[in-house]
Amino acid sequence: MRIFKILFLITVVATLGACASKFKTYNGPEVTRVLIFKEQRKLYLMNGDNYLRAYDIELGFVPSGHKVFEGDGRTPEGEYTIDRRNPNSAFYLSIGISYPNAKDRAAARALGKSPGGDIFIHGGRRAGDPKRPDWTAGCISVSNKQMRDIYAMVKDGTPISIFP
Repeated sequence: MRIFKILFLITVVATLGACASKFKTYNGPEVTRVLIFKEQRKLYLMNGDNYLRAYDIELGFVPSGHKVFEGDGRTPEGEYTIDRRNPNSAFYLSIGISYPNAKDRAAARALGKSPGGDIFIHGGRRAGDPKRPDWTAGCISVSNKQMRDIYAMVKDGTPISIFP
């Protein structure tokens, strides 16, 4: 009888764990563009000219200016695309930005440097991350709760514009 109680408890815990998934579904209007305004620290999810949601963001540890090379701490500026997603990100969930483009690679090469890569919109800080604003290595950070929404709403191939 004790083995049945243990198996029942394991089944209940497994079922409840599945209900607490970090993956949401979204059935609203399509997100046709993501807009980032670095100076205002805002991210907007757009459907045409209408904004669906707005979020406060944190940026790279050198928030002003366009990313030029790996390690400069800047967040890129310009026109990119959401090109990948990572459900197992060290930062909860993340969606990738298509940085670097050809122009970014050429600018870094002219300085004899690598442009870097792996620029994402991702969830919040990990335990050891800096506690100051604008703490990422060049990514765009939102809270984990906000990232669940963004991950569900924004599809690969969505254009993203990052403004100063």
